Order: sequence, then structure tokens, then C-alpha cells
Amino acid sequence: MASEGMRFGQAYAGSSVCAPSRCSLLTGLHTGHCRVRDNIPHGVFLQPSDVTIAEVLKQAGYRTGGIGKWSLGNPGSWGTPTQQGFDEFYGYLNQDHAHTYYPEHLWDNEKEVLLTGNRANTRKQYSPDLFLKRGLRFITENKTRPFFLYFAPTLPHWSDFPRKSPMSQDVPSAAPYENEAWPEVEKKYAAMVTRLDSAVGQMLTTLKGFGLDDNTLVLFTSDNGPSAEALHSPEFFRSGGGLRGVKRDLYEGGIRTPLVARWPGRIAKGTTNESVVAFWDVLPTLAEISGLSAPAGLDGRSFAECFRGTLRKQGGPLYWEYGHDREVFSQAVRKGDWKGVRNGSRNEVELYDLATDQGEQTNVAQKETKVATEMKALMEQLRSDSADYRIRDRAV
Repeated sequence: MASEGMRFGQAYAGSSVCAPSRCSLLTGLHTGHCRVRDNIPHGVFLQPSDVTIAEVLKQAGYRTGGIGKWSLGNPGSWGTPTQQGFDEFYGYLNQDHAHTYYPEHLWDNEKEVLLTGNRANTRKQYSPDLFLKRGLRFITENKTRPFFLYFAPTLPHWSDFPRKSPMSQDVPSAAPYENEAWPEVEKKYAAMVTRLDSAVGQMLTTLKGFGLDDNTLVLFTSDNGPSAEALHSPEFFRSGGGLRGVKRDLYEGGIRTPLVARWPGRIAKGTTNESVVAFWDVLPTLAEISGLSAPAGLDGRSFAECFRGTLRKQGGPLYWEYGHDREVFSQAVRKGDWKGVRNGSRNEVELYDLATDQGEQTNVAQKETKVATEMKALMEQLRSDSADYRIRDRAV
């Protein structure tokens, strides 16, 4: 995709974990304002007042589909995809349910579909294969009309079968890496990534086969940085690209993410763009491309101009928070090349100059006290309190 499109060098996820990151992507709000701000507490779901990408694009006549992992509403709640603008959905509604690759059931719109053979741990139906099949079907069925597909497979997330598994249960085989001199877990991890690559390739081939290439924007990204929670080591393949931090951290390694845009005829091949963009910018971008106005009050702004090769000027500061109802509440702000990070509400702000220190190795807060003070103030200004998310480490 990068050789056929544009790679963004400074793109950010909405959060350092899945559910709030997806909420930010779909609603155009960062985690200081969006509905779902953390993976816990469970039970916080999108509400009727929340506006998603799907709801916006339906105004322009798009058929909207979601496939894979949702995380923003359990069955019967206002947060299910079909209550949030999606014409159809197939996959996992609950984020914990998504921790297994051989589920006993999946959700098809509002219907629970049992997967014959997956009981008693026989593991006969692999969910990523089912998602690919459904995704290709969605494209085929809607090839003659405008469509929006939110394709959210779980590869290469670790599973809960068993918890912190060595990935022996996560992928049907280690092909094509069986003979590599790697630890078994890394063979399986690489196999999962390759299966994801193959799925993306099949979808692009399908678009091309229907003559939809020149009229379809495809974005590829990830919801957070690499995970160090399972037996797989992010260092083995340098999954973080040398950046500091992993999933759950608000350092660059936890939130800076790949972003590739492919749109033959509209986006020049093999290009890069160093504009600073974030998940909450996606909704206004897709709205602009579709000839629509984005909803008022968003944190994001369109980066559609970047597809024409423009280096977008950074707008207001970028903001993240994580750790509600946990021992440590973390916040991060990026303004220009300055990046402030605070791990613990009572701790001092760390300050990094990303222009010279992308790896965030040198804390210059004591030297740049004025900037550090500004970052601390922004950490309060850029967020609103949420009754759903207690900040435990602020309690007296």
C-alpha cells in the first residue's frame, strides 16, 4: 500500500488501548472528550447523542458496514453498530469476547450466530477468515453504490485462550515461518501479521477487479502501539520502530501508529507526508471527501489536503489520557514539536523535543520550565470530566 500510496510519518492513534482509540476514530473526539475513554470500567457505551463516521456518511448515501472488533456497545445497548449508523455489522461486540480467535458465536447485526464446531475447544472456524469472507462479500454486494467499510480484524492481538497464550492457539499454523530459527511464539506472531497482509491484499485485489480502485480511498492503521503483555516480545521484530514505550504508554511507542492511504489517481504513489494527524481527524477528513460538513464541536480537523501532497500545518494541541480507575492516570500533550507526558496526577510533567528526540530519551522539563508549565495547564484545559471515569490517583 505504501508503494502505491502515501505513508504518514507522524500519525497517532486515539489512545494507547483499543476501546477508546476506536471511539476516537469513529467520533472525531480525543480521549479528553469522547464517550469511551478507557477499557475499564466495563459498561460505558456510545449513546444516541454520539455521532459516528457511519452516521455522517449515510447522509451522502453511503452503505455502511462494520466487520470485526467493535468494543463500543454490548447487545441491547445504544452502543451497538446498528444503533450508531451502520447498516450491517458482523463480528465481536464486546472487547473481551474479541480476545479469542475461535469464538463459539459472533454477532450478525442484532443476531447471535453460533459457530458450529467451535464448542469444546475444537477451534474449527478462525474468526479472521470469517471476517475476510464477510468483508469481500460486503464489497461485492455494494460495488455499484458508494460504501464505507470499517474493517477491524483482531490480528495480531494476543488471545485469552489460554490467557497470555504463546499464540499456539491463536493462528492455525506458523506458515510460512515454520523453519525459521525463531522462538515458536515469534513464528506464530509473524504468521498472524502475514495473514493480515494477505487479507488486505485480497480486499485491494477485489476492489481492482470491480474497477473501483480509482474511486476508493483505503486507509490502513492500528489502534495502539505494540503489546508487551503476552509472551511475544515487541523487541524481536522491533515492532515499535525504536520509539519509547508500548501499548498502555503515552510515550510515542504507545500511541504513534502506522497510517497508509491508498487512492490510485488521487494520491501519488510512493509518497510520504510528515503532517501530524490523529484518529480524531479521520471523521472530518471523510466528511470533506464526501462533500459533507463535519459535525460541530469535534477535536479533529480534515487532513484531506495531505492526499494532494500538502504538508498540513498543525492545528491545536493533541491530547491523550489513559488510566482511569487504575493506579496511575497518565496524560500527554503534543504542541508543535513539544511533547509533555505526566504519569500520575501528582507527578511532574516530563517534556521532550520531538524534533531532536523522537525516542523521548531526554527530559528537558527543568531546562524549559515555561513550556513544561504550559503543558501542565493544557492537560487540564483540553479535557472535561466524565462521570463514567473516575481518576483514582487524584483522590485524596
